[in-house]
Amino acid sequence: MSYRLLAVAFLFAIAKASGQSHSNDSSKQSEASAENFWTGSVSVSTYLAQHSRDSVNPVLIADHDWLHLEARYNYEALKTGSLWLGYNFTTGEKLEITAVPMLGFVFGDTTGLAPGYGLSVTYGGLEFFTQGEYLFDAGTRAGNFFYTWSELSYSPLDWLRFGLVLDRTKSYGADFDIRRGPLLGFSHGNFDFTTYWLNPGLQDATFIFALTLNY
Repeated sequence: MSYRLLAVAFLFAIAKASGQSHSNDSSKQSEASAENFWTGSVSVSTYLAQHSRDSVNPVLIADHDWLHLEARYNYEALKTGSLWLGYNFTTGEKLEITAVPMLGFVFGDTTGLAPGYGLSVTYGGLEFFTQGEYLFDAGTRAGNFFYTWSELSYSPLDWLRFGLVLDRTKSYGADFDIRRGPLLGFSHGNFDFTTYWLNPGLQDATFIFALTLNY
């Protein structure tokens, strides 16, 4: 099966999952709805960088019980897509921890295999979130790299959060390239809007504007 056919089939499965209907006409229908309940998000992040190429990064996520599906574009590299399969682990109430080990298939200008993870820890209005991956480039070993994105934020109000973000990349045989900066986010209904400012005041400063629809 070609990468293109795999990508189309994967995106069709997510779209079909997100369109699941739920009926409350009877207890049996309610149970069936609960069993078929999907959650997830659709997000678009716009990167505006000084002295570098601007880009747009769409991400589609669908979760059903333990199953985690994800599709990304322009994330690992420009003109590159990736499809992810993961397992959701969630525990705790006041202190809630969610861990998602994943495996990604990368295709496009960059092709390879990428084991990855997602982790979030929430306590009251305080949240720590991090996700990362190690890309094994199918073309050349020199193209391998480790990447991680981490956020620490606080929500004093349901619609407001602020905090810090850390972005790290380690290419094969090189030192870590680290960017950091503040974040500010707003929520309204099912929508979240977050602004990130990486390396403020430096030549490689980057603004990221992320709009997310949660379902």
